[in-house]
Amino acid sequence: MSRRPVNQNEAARVEPLASDAPQDARMSPAASPSATLAVTVNPLRRALLKLGASSWLLPSMGAAGLLSACGGSDNDDPPTGTPGEPQPDPETPVEDGRISSFGLAVLPDTQFYSRYSTVDTGNQFDALYGSEPFRAQAQWIVDNAQALKVPFVIHVGDIVDRASVQAEWEVADAAMKVLEDGGVPYSILAGNHDVSHPVGYGDDPVNGTDEDRNLATEPYLQWFSAARAAAQPTFGQRDGSGFHEYHIFTAEGQRFLVLSMSWRASDAALAWARQVLRDHPTLPAILVNHDLLNIDRDGVSPLETPYGLMLWDKLIRDNDQIFMTLNGHFHGTAHLTKLNDFGNAVEQMVVDFQMAYQGGNGLMRFYEFDLTGNRIKALSFSPWVPQKPADKLNEFDQAMLTGPNEQFEIEMNFAQRFARFNPEFAAAEPSNLPLAEAATALVLGNFQDLEPPVRTPAADADDYPKIAETLAHWRFVGAAGNAVADGATVADLSGNGNDLTRGALNVPPANTAQLGDLQWVGDKHFLSASPGSVSFRNASGAPRLSYFHTAAGAPLNAETFDNGYTVEAFVKLDKSWTADTNAWMNIMTRGGRRGNIPGFSGGPQSPPLQFAISNLREVQWEVATQDNKASRTNWSGEIMLDTWLHIAIVNDPVTRATTMYVEGAPVLRNAVDGSGLATLDEPWYVGAGFWDAGPPSNGFLGDISEIRVVSRPLAPAEWLTARETR
Repeated sequence: MSRRPVNQNEAARVEPLASDAPQDARMSPAASPSATLAVTVNPLRRALLKLGASSWLLPSMGAAGLLSACGGSDNDDPPTGTPGEPQPDPETPVEDGRISSFGLAVLPDTQFYSRYSTVDTGNQFDALYGSEPFRAQAQWIVDNAQALKVPFVIHVGDIVDRASVQAEWEVADAAMKVLEDGGVPYSILAGNHDVSHPVGYGDDPVNGTDEDRNLATEPYLQWFSAARAAAQPTFGQRDGSGFHEYHIFTAEGQRFLVLSMSWRASDAALAWARQVLRDHPTLPAILVNHDLLNIDRDGVSPLETPYGLMLWDKLIRDNDQIFMTLNGHFHGTAHLTKLNDFGNAVEQMVVDFQMAYQGGNGLMRFYEFDLTGNRIKALSFSPWVPQKPADKLNEFDQAMLTGPNEQFEIEMNFAQRFARFNPEFAAAEPSNLPLAEAATALVLGNFQDLEPPVRTPAADADDYPKIAETLAHWRFVGAAGNAVADGATVADLSGNGNDLTRGALNVPPANTAQLGDLQWVGDKHFLSASPGSVSFRNASGAPRLSYFHTAAGAPLNAETFDNGYTVEAFVKLDKSWTADTNAWMNIMTRGGRRGNIPGFSGGPQSPPLQFAISNLREVQWEVATQDNKASRTNWSGEIMLDTWLHIAIVNDPVTRATTMYVEGAPVLRNAVDGSGLATLDEPWYVGAGFWDAGPPSNGFLGDISEIRVVSRPLAPAEWLTARETR
C-alpha cells in the first residue's frame, strides 16, 4: 500500500450523482503507486469553477440510495448481494466513471470554536462573521451526507478548550445536536481539554487514566453520556468508565467498526477494546484516539509518540482488523504507514487545525473510501469559509488545502487487506461518481481564494506612515556583522527620549551572556523600512540572555495609554528554537510585579505587560489593563520559525477590545473588556522578561528589526507595513 497526492492534473467531472448525462471530462483512475508526493498548483479548483460547479444541485436519492446504519448486533456475517449476481471487478470501474465508494467526515479539535463562541469571550466568530464554525461544519455535513454517501462522522476529541466552563459545553452540545437532528450518527471522545485533570502519558505513564477520574463529576460524561450515545443507530457499547465507545456503520454493503478511545485509556479500557474486536472478528476497524501520532519539527514528517507506541504494542499490532487510526491533539497533519504483526499496513493519520488561522477556520477532513479503485482519498477543507461575508475575507481564508498531508490518496486493496479476517469483503455494484470531486465542488461552488494584496517594500528608510501620537520608535540598526557594544544605545526615533540601552552582561549575576550574543545584521522583514535588525543569540535557561531597556526615568515608563494603543514589532524566531530551552521567551516587557499594582485582580507574579512566545510557539500579549486593573491576554496561533513576522496589537478604548494581528490577519483569541495599560513606572525591556519581581530572565532567541509604540489605535493603513503618502 502506498500514498500519493490526489492527481490534480486530471480534469474535473462535475455531474449530478444520479444523472446519466454524458460528460466530456472525468477523473481517471489513480496513477501508479510510485507517483511523486509533490503537490502542484491546484487546477482542479479552477476547472470546477469553469465547468459551473456552483450549479451542482445534487438531487435527493431514493430509498435505495440511502445508507443504512447498523446497531450493536453481534451478528458479523457480512452482507452479500443477490444470489448469483456477478460482483464487479474492483479493479475495473464501469465505463461511465461510476464506482462503489462512501465518505467519512472527521471533525478535528473543535476546542477554540467552542471557547470563542461564548459570551465571556465576546462570541468572536458571530461578532465578526455572523456565524460559528462548529455549527457550520455540522450543518454542512447534514446537508450533504446523502449526496456524499456519508454514513458516519468521527470527532477526534478536544471538544472544548476548558472542561470546567459550562458555556463551552453548551456550544459543543448545540453543534453536535445538529448531527443528531439531521440523522447523521457520530463517534466522540474526550481529549485532554475535555477531562478535569488531564495527565500526559509522557509525564506519568501509570496515573492519569480513566480509572483515576471521578466519573460523577466529569463534564464530558454529563454532556455526552452513554445514554446520549446509545440513541444513535450505530452505537454498540461504552466501557465501564463511560469514556470509550464503539460504533458499527454500514456502507456499500459492508460493515465497519469504529473504536473511539478517550484520553488516557486504562489497562481495563484496553482490555475492553480488545474484547470488542474479538466479539466482531470480521469487521474492519478504525481506531480513533486523541493522542497517537505527532508531527515532526519540519511540519510534515510523522513522529511517533510514547502513548501511540503503547497503543501499538497493546492494541494495534496484533489486531489485524485495525487498518486505520485517526487522532488530533498535535497541531498539523501527518501520515504514517506501519506494518502490523501480520505484515499488513495500518494507516495512521493525525489531523488538527486548531493553530491555523481563526483557530482552524472551520477546516475538517473528508475521506472517500473508493472500494472500486482500491484507494482512500483524503481532502481537507472548510465549509465555513465560503459562508463568511465577502468583506470579511482575506488571503488566509482558504476553503481547500492542497498540501501533501492535506490532500492525498492511500492505495489500499481492501479485499486483500481484509482477507485474513473477512475473505468475503467485496465492493458493491458501482453506483456513484467520485465523491471527492463532488465534495470539492460542493465546498468551493463559486468561491475563490482572495489573492494576497499587493505589498510594496519601502522605497527608503523613511517610507512609512508617521504618527503624531508615537511615544517610542526603536530601530535596531548597526554595522552588520558586528557585535552590539556593551552599553550601546538604540535611539528613540519619536524624539520623546525613550532610548534603549543594552543591559549589562553580568545582570542578573548568574548571566553567562557574551558580547557577541547580540549581533547587528542586515536581514529584515520585506515590509519594514528599517535598514536592518539585531540578532539575539545563544539565549537559554542557563541563564544566558541579552536585552535592552529604557532608562529609569524614561517618559514611557509612566504611560497608561488611556486613549488606547498600537504596538508593532517585526520579529523572527530563530530556527534553533525549542520549547525545552526557549518556551516563554520575551519580545518585550514592562518591569515589575503586577500584583503590586493598586487594585489589580489576578495572578500576581507576572509583569504588567508581557509580549512573549509560549511553549507552543504562540505569540502572547498579556497585560494588566488600566481601566479595570484586570489581566487580559491575546494569543496567536502557532507561528513559524526562521520567518519574519509583523505583529500588531491594537487596543480600542471605545470598544474596550484588543486585537492582535499577525501578518495583517486578526487572530482568533483576542481580549475583550479592558483598555489601557496599568504601570508601576518601571523600565521597558526588549529581549527579556520578569517573574515575581525577580531579575531579567527568559531571553529572546531570534531577530527584531523595529518596534513602535503609539498612544492610540491605528488602522492598517497607518502601520509600519504601509507606505508613506508622497
